[in-house]
Amino acid sequence: MILKVDGQQPGNDYLCRMDYFNRLRQLLQQEKSEDRQNYRRQTESVSVAERRGNGLAWYPIAIRGSEMSRGDYLTVEVERTTHHDVPHQLRFGASAVLFSQHDPKEHRAEGTISWQSGNRLKITLRTDELPDWADGGKLGIDLLFDDTSYEEMFAALQKASALAEKHTEGRLVRVLSGAEKPEFDVPHAPFTSPVLNPSQQEAVNKILSAREVALVHGPPGTGKTTTIVQAIKALLSHDDKKILVVAPSNAAVDLLSEKLAAEKLRVLRVGNPVKVSEKLTDITLDAQVSNHATVKDIRRLRKQANEFRDMAHKYKRNFGKSEREQRKALFTEARKIMQNVEKLEQYIVTDVLEKTQVITATPVGAQHYTVRHMEYDTVVIDEAGQALEPACWIAALKGKKVILAGDHCQLPPTIKSAEAARAGLADTLLEKIAASHPESVVMLEEQYRMHNAIMGYSSAAFYDSRLKAHPSVAGHLLFGEDAPLAFVDTAGCGFDEKAEGTSTSNPEEAAFLFRHLAGFVETLQPHYTPQNFPTIAVIAPYKEQIGLLRDQLAHHPDLKVYGEQITVNTIDSFQGQERDIVYISMTRSNTENKIGFLSDIRRMNVAMTRARKKLVVIGDSATLSRLPYYAGFIAYAEANDAYKSAWEYMV
Repeated sequence: MILKVDGQQPGNDYLCRMDYFNRLRQLLQQEKSEDRQNYRRQTESVSVAERRGNGLAWYPIAIRGSEMSRGDYLTVEVERTTHHDVPHQLRFGASAVLFSQHDPKEHRAEGTISWQSGNRLKITLRTDELPDWADGGKLGIDLLFDDTSYEEMFAALQKASALAEKHTEGRLVRVLSGAEKPEFDVPHAPFTSPVLNPSQQEAVNKILSAREVALVHGPPGTGKTTTIVQAIKALLSHDDKKILVVAPSNAAVDLLSEKLAAEKLRVLRVGNPVKVSEKLTDITLDAQVSNHATVKDIRRLRKQANEFRDMAHKYKRNFGKSEREQRKALFTEARKIMQNVEKLEQYIVTDVLEKTQVITATPVGAQHYTVRHMEYDTVVIDEAGQALEPACWIAALKGKKVILAGDHCQLPPTIKSAEAARAGLADTLLEKIAASHPESVVMLEEQYRMHNAIMGYSSAAFYDSRLKAHPSVAGHLLFGEDAPLAFVDTAGCGFDEKAEGTSTSNPEEAAFLFRHLAGFVETLQPHYTPQNFPTIAVIAPYKEQIGLLRDQLAHHPDLKVYGEQITVNTIDSFQGQERDIVYISMTRSNTENKIGFLSDIRRMNVAMTRARKKLVVIGDSATLSRLPYYAGFIAYAEANDAYKSAWEYMV
């Protein structure tokens, strides 16, 4: 069957656009299937203790309260009573299930996490009363597979595909998908700001002049967040009334939300902030609704509804017809009251939204029922280099123009399906627009983090040597005679890697790293007190090596006094962060010269650009140099008198 548009047989452009979104849907379906299989492997025939250890469950929990909520549903507040230090993935908006360990297959009530903070969360159940089995016993919360995010992404791709065929409304879609070229207005007066450098001001001017799309390429330390905040202020001072700002992680959304609020903009954070601070609490939807003048009426009505519900719940088993009718009448009255509550809540939310200038959320969070109907003058997608393209379309379709910000030379999106990633799902919208519309791109060229020597190789390898160090950081050192860069070569030392399941470790390299660090800390002691001691990051690309490093740090008495200044973690966890000193344990050392996912040099770019004043990379040159990127880095270290052999420290 041949599709027709407006009665005409479609041309090649139409078919190409159909292929574009159909292909994305196919790749996303592969990703969903792989994600679901991973979830099943982690949950099916797995004990509750193992699910808890994987971050997929809270157990045991205690119920701390309940109340009626929208749509006759019941919202239950629970608290995890043990294992408070175990990381977890239970987040606002996630599907979850309340269960009883006495009979977890039968005693289950599904719902959605509507709030989470610390060791408490609220789950809105798809029922109007708490099941009898929840009155006592061993209760827990299990995370369910996340269908919601995928449904929103599939819906966005479907909508984009349909919009692309509309002459006027579909222009933005066609530009973003590369089918048409973007257009730019010539500003009457260029934007200038004393807080921005020339490339940052150029980026803001590009954003102001863009009709459809602009892209801010922000290498490490170049002030991308500062630039975006100033651009949003400039947009609002022109014609924009409402702006949506999204990012793929809640932490990135929180950072932008706090910076925007600090500029006295009227910001509304939709969803739960990860970083709980007074500034963020004040700008959440819950807080702004709670502070509204009308909320006292809602509290009064909620109390009435809950009283009727509690009275109805007193009729338990073995009651007659009149009791049954009375119970039904009580529930009916409670529902009527909650309908009035919903109307009042909608009035308050509408009032809050009318006064808001900037709404911040994750892409899926922007589909929250309170704001999903909204359209915006501009949509800003931050950290777009880490966002799946289908997720970007959720937000992009809500705006008249789209601003993307990020760095496709740093961490890519997290993708479960290696096959889908290879087939194109790893190609972000940021990368595609940078390639198809270079006229829309401005790269920020001045960085405020790293010493020149630390920055130099990244600038040459990833940024065409365009990255420059601001004078305030170009030559800063820990102390006068210190060298800012070192590559310590372990080749020939016998520090062989060990396979640990799907991960890799290198015990001898880990031990050597801490001997080297302890010696360097001793060198620093005359220059610093324990209170103002430099911050230190110890980074490794493999989780198994991180575990080893943490164990060894705990048993290293010379470093214990500086424990608060030392952080040991994976590369991904340090995205967007910086430390005075960074040590990297490269881990891989084998006779086959295999380097595994060290071949993802974008990830290593993140690791090597976290340091402000000193970077120490420890690795086996014989193994690493098989890849030109690492061979180039070793040559760069030699040219900067920063190459050392591990043997020099072992005599």
